[in-house]
Amino acid sequence: MRAPEQILTAEQMQAAEQRLIDGGETVESLMETAGAGAAAYVYRACGTRSVTVLCGPGNNGGDGYVIARHLQARGVEVQVVAPLDPATDVAKAARVAWGGTPVETASEAVFVDCLFGTGLGRPLDDDLLGLLHKLAEAHDYRIAVDLPSGVDSDSGELLNDALPQYDCTIALGAWKFSHWLMPAMDLMGTRKLVDIGVGPVSSAAHLSRAPKLTAPPRDAHKYSRGLLCVIAGDMPGASVLAASAARHGGAGYVKILAAEESQYFTAPHDVVIERGSLYDLVSDRRIDAFLVGPGLGLSDQARARLDWVLACDIPTVCDADALTLLEPSMIEGRDCPIIATPHAGELDRLANAFEATGMDRVEMISELAEDIEGVLVAKGPDTLIGSAGSAPVIMPPAPSWLSTAGTGDILAGLIASRLATGASSRKAAEQGCWLHGEAARIAGPAFSAEQLVEAVPAAYSAFL
Repeated sequence: MRAPEQILTAEQMQAAEQRLIDGGETVESLMETAGAGAAAYVYRACGTRSVTVLCGPGNNGGDGYVIARHLQARGVEVQVVAPLDPATDVAKAARVAWGGTPVETASEAVFVDCLFGTGLGRPLDDDLLGLLHKLAEAHDYRIAVDLPSGVDSDSGELLNDALPQYDCTIALGAWKFSHWLMPAMDLMGTRKLVDIGVGPVSSAAHLSRAPKLTAPPRDAHKYSRGLLCVIAGDMPGASVLAASAARHGGAGYVKILAAEESQYFTAPHDVVIERGSLYDLVSDRRIDAFLVGPGLGLSDQARARLDWVLACDIPTVCDADALTLLEPSMIEGRDCPIIATPHAGELDRLANAFEATGMDRVEMISELAEDIEGVLVAKGPDTLIGSAGSAPVIMPPAPSWLSTAGTGDILAGLIASRLATGASSRKAAEQGCWLHGEAARIAGPAFSAEQLVEAVPAAYSAFL
């Protein structure tokens, strides 16, 4: 059984390879499978154009010699640059099997980087970094095998300040975190995966799969589809935007709850605004989910609103200002899930509030999900979802045009709408993110927040 969506740490990948070896494979056979698969992808990219392969001293370099041999067998002109001799037995054997003589440098059509792969823990020295840049700049098309050299496989951090950009990255055996995390993800271009037989790994993270949404049943009505209440605050425009998006996320009824003394504001005609005492408004037993935070403010009154909403113990999405105000004492005794949707700055503030500092981002997200006994959506150019009791999920990258004001409120509204329909907290988070990203693709370049909302119905139809 294969698990193409799983994402492994370097340690998990090493253990997975060892299980294959214990089952009858050898290091040599795994390298042959990986190298042959990578060579097939390189050949599709280059055809008969000439290729330069940069081989390092370890097994990633060994993969490079296998790739060179398979390309030559297809009639491709190949040059190998090997600044360091092979240091492992299997890499030495791969070089012998290739049978050629390395050159000091080359300027060809396609560059294949097999210098270092998974497990690199230190920066490239100046000589290797200079050679890497020289070769990358001398070629028209660049391919990284396993990972771009100079990348930390588990965190996605760059071990050197400046690394080349690649047109394609060929992952070997399984995805690594750096294939889907910034800043490394931004170097990789198109990503391909070579299967070497790795089976499912217990507790592995995975790449989110596109959801399968459904139309409401024939006998549905607005309350059976879910009542979502958005809590207005000091800046009601954000709550209106979130509610506008939520209308299209599946919930049958969306309300905005505002204090009697709050400033006058309007919303779309099909979004009800109810004014009065929040303590009375939230007592409606038909409410299926709350969204609190967009435009809430940071005043004592805002803190009291958040505290009271959380005390109702109804499934709740906490976004924006609610994440700054959230404290561990506010969620004590709750049974219903919380979904928190922080950006990077809010994530750091949550980590301080819940004493989850001193760890990398993936660990922090998992720890905070456990602390809030719910789901944490760490949004940004790469979006990770942590869920109490489960391994993290990474969303495929969404269009960078989402980096505009108001799109975070829209995401919160979509997630809350899915939560109100009865979806589990983790599914609601993933479904909301998929709708958000698909709407951005449909909206095209340079959209406004309002245009993004308008694209949500078409995005929803893409998942039916």
